Amino acid sequence: MHLNCHHLTVHYKNRKALSAFNLQLNKGEICTLIGPNGSGKSTALQTIAGLIKPDTGHVDLNTISLHSLPRRILARRLAFLPQNPAAPDEMKVAQLVRQGRFSHVGLWQAYQQKDEDAVQWALQSTGLAGFGERFLNELSGGERQRAWIAAAIAQEAEVLLLDEPTSFLDIGYQAEVLDLVYKLSRERGTTIIMSIHDINQAMAICDRITLLKAGQQIFNGTPYRLAQSRLIEETFRIKGKFVSIRADAPPHFDVDWLNHSLKM
Repeated sequence: MHLNCHHLTVHYKNRKALSAFNLQLNKGEICTLIGPNGSGKSTALQTIAGLIKPDTGHVDLNTISLHSLPRRILARRLAFLPQNPAAPDEMKVAQLVRQGRFSHVGLWQAYQQKDEDAVQWALQSTGLAGFGERFLNELSGGERQRAWIAAAIAQEAEVLLLDEPTSFLDIGYQAEVLDLVYKLSRERGTTIIMSIHDINQAMAICDRITLLKAGQQIFNGTPYRLAQSRLIEETFRIKGKFVSIRADAPPHFDVDWLNHSLKM
């Protein structure tokens, strides 16, 4: 499986929200999108998902244009979890997760055992095995976020797009979500593109990292190549440096809090 985003450009009125975005990923690779607020991360994800029609460019999966596929067929190939998804408070967790199977089941067909197995696997994988009959309005912010992640992975798509999946989660659940993302890529071969604010989380989990600023893709490569540049300091206007914690670990960005200055 090969995903190719070629020259994606998006305008909002007179503003260019995304400019000539390019990305190539193989089966099971993880790409993280980082950048300041308003840099184009969400626009890139929504364009790849087919929710925004680009002014130029295309997205191909194994040479097939994703934007040319009917929505139901596209949903079998690609799953997208936005930043602030919405569902009725009176909906139960299991009902929400079962919606992730809709593209496989259809409107009038009955759920089969494989569909229920996928739902239970998604609940188990996100730590919600005992939450299926609870209502969404009974959940904490972190629990609700995990329920949405469960719905996305129950879809069992080849490509998974996640927009800030660790938002609202405490550090323990952030680690669990990132571990789940890594296992999906390595054990199930799911190709994953996600935006994330934490630079070190991005560096730790990804095969490829893309740095965006004001809609421009100013870096696209491995975490190690990014660490060799000064683009993080320049883009985020922050003082710090990449350090190696262990020989077998990715570089860690260490912020110089005591001497931090926004005027670099």
